[in-house]
Amino acid sequence: MVDVTDATFEHEVLLRSEEVPVVVDLWAPWCGPCRTLGPIIEQVVDATDGAVVLAKVNVDENPAISASFKVQSIPAVFALKGGKVVDGFIGALPEAAVSEFVAKLTPAPSEADLLVAEGLATDTEEPLRRALDLQPDHEGAICALAGRLIAGGQPDEAIALLGRIPETPATRLLLAEARLAGQDVRVDPDGVEALLDGLLERVRDDTDARQEFLDLLETLGPDDPRTSHYRKALATRLF
Repeated sequence: MVDVTDATFEHEVLLRSEEVPVVVDLWAPWCGPCRTLGPIIEQVVDATDGAVVLAKVNVDENPAISASFKVQSIPAVFALKGGKVVDGFIGALPEAAVSEFVAKLTPAPSEADLLVAEGLATDTEEPLRRALDLQPDHEGAICALAGRLIAGGQPDEAIALLGRIPETPATRLLLAEARLAGQDVRVDPDGVEALLDGLLERVRDDTDARQEFLDLLETLGPDDPRTSHYRKALATRLF
């Protein structure tokens, strides 16, 4: 469970829902039905072991989120996948109804899903490739196998594999790591600033340097303060 604010909504809900279903619970401290529903929905989502994420929003403190959902009464619950609302309900439902609501977001695993789970549990490649034989665009299998290929010195195959599925935050990071590995760029978090400073001198006229610069920022991640600093520096150089 995560408490979400107007400032963190995009990252914690919209972007996160590209990877896993997110249930948004809009509530307020003064709302009696919210206090009834809250523990129920927390328990039900927690039972999914991470297959569904719960985002709690205090509507009194975060009016922008409430306005975006056009909420007129609470508790209001919405389910998001791929950045879009796919289901929702208003009011405090009983546990059985909440369980049914959450269960619809996590269909029973397919044979390919089970093979991916096996590959991850055993840290082996063969089940991942079998999963892709069954479902060539299985995102979990592609991401897991791509990670293994990058670590094993096969970044070109990883890049080709990732091209089968739409871009997500997870695939962007893997693609960045694959491109950097293909150029034999070793990313040391303590030494990355020197690399970025050197690339800044070339980004305007060198597309390869610009891509390497962006890939290094991707590996730092959005929460690293250096990412914001160097993105601003890049914009200054380009514009």
